[in-house]
Amino acid sequence: MAAANSNKNVTPSNVINLPDTIEPQDFPEVLEQSMIEFYNGDIIEGTVVSVDRNEIMVDVGYKSEGIIPSRELTVKKDIDPRTIVKPGEKIQALVITKEDDSGRLLLSVKRAKYEQAWKDIQELTEAGGTVKGTVVEIVKGGLIVDIGVRGFLPASLIDIRRIKDLESFLGEEIEAKVIEFDRQRNNIVLSRKAFMEEDLAEERKDFLDNLEVGNIKDGKISSIVNFGAFVDIGGMDGLVHVSELSWRHVENPNEVVKVGDDVKVKVLEIDIEKGRISLSIKQITKDPWTDFSLNFEEEQIIEGKVNKVVPFGAFVTIANGVEGLVHVSEISDEKIKSPELELGIGQKVQVKILEMDSDKRKVGLSIKQADPDWKEPVKLEQDLNRHSSQTNEEPTPKRQTVEGIDESLESILEELKERGIGST
Repeated sequence: MAAANSNKNVTPSNVINLPDTIEPQDFPEVLEQSMIEFYNGDIIEGTVVSVDRNEIMVDVGYKSEGIIPSRELTVKKDIDPRTIVKPGEKIQALVITKEDDSGRLLLSVKRAKYEQAWKDIQELTEAGGTVKGTVVEIVKGGLIVDIGVRGFLPASLIDIRRIKDLESFLGEEIEAKVIEFDRQRNNIVLSRKAFMEEDLAEERKDFLDNLEVGNIKDGKISSIVNFGAFVDIGGMDGLVHVSELSWRHVENPNEVVKVGDDVKVKVLEIDIEKGRISLSIKQITKDPWTDFSLNFEEEQIIEGKVNKVVPFGAFVTIANGVEGLVHVSEISDEKIKSPELELGIGQKVQVKILEMDSDKRKVGLSIKQADPDWKEPVKLEQDLNRHSSQTNEEPTPKRQTVEGIDESLESILEELKERGIGST
């Protein structure tokens, strides 16, 4: 369908201004002059003359009335045209062909809307505006939005926060910015996130301007990542790094928080330029090491609970969240192949404090040494002496001798040496 004058809107008039005097032979020429000019692909306006199940007849000021087949009225299928348009209504349609095989002017409303939608979207995109549409389909990686044409909204650009349930958006009307527009490839990419960020930019600025380091805020865990958890503090999300989730060592944030948990947080840092907030959960509570250092000492035996078992030992929670390591060699006097075979998560154990390092916040523990019957192994004195002599004295190699023969040879060599024979 070649368009000699693409997207040219023409408003026809049914009023023909004829001369006061006109000869019968001049009537065809006058009528020709009174008709509007348009081409295939133009969008024109007309008045609905009649509507039936199969087609709509439209007066567009042409020599013949235009025909809109019912399939060209809307993208919806099996729709009775009489439920959409009525005689006398104004309607815009795209010229499919000025004359088909039967000499009829064929028009399309749905194609006119499609072409007009592309034109409107392009203008909005160039102006930096937004588009509105309804989510009509869920596809791999995102949503399809009807904005007059099909627009693709990637899942990562649906919201400021991560969205997992795409089904909840089906049938919803949304507003978004166009971030990619390619008419030749019929490709439009949308971003609802960009629209939301732009809309919230001023609100966020006010929020950050009124926020101060050290503020204590109520929040809710909005999402969890491997390096921490994001907390909604009423206007913006802030990050609690994994190191600020708890006073004890945390490898996986899911160990201590869940999405939806209500938490109190302390504001540690505010980056207004980047719009980032650093938060802490652990600093809301008292450092358990303060009381632990005052109330416990090395060689003391206390009760703890196994929190984690690893190939090199087990971590045991003691004294309100302080965690210590029982090395595999300190679990039992017997040789242990795997700590998991000896200890279970949540198991209560008696442990002896072997070492306390407040600066490094580390505690060395022993289960075997907490046993009242345990005694430190004592090495035999002769073993210790042997070990000492082997390490402090170089052994002098002795020449192997044969009784009777070697003794006489020794005496002869000694005599020769005294006389200066054979000496160097």
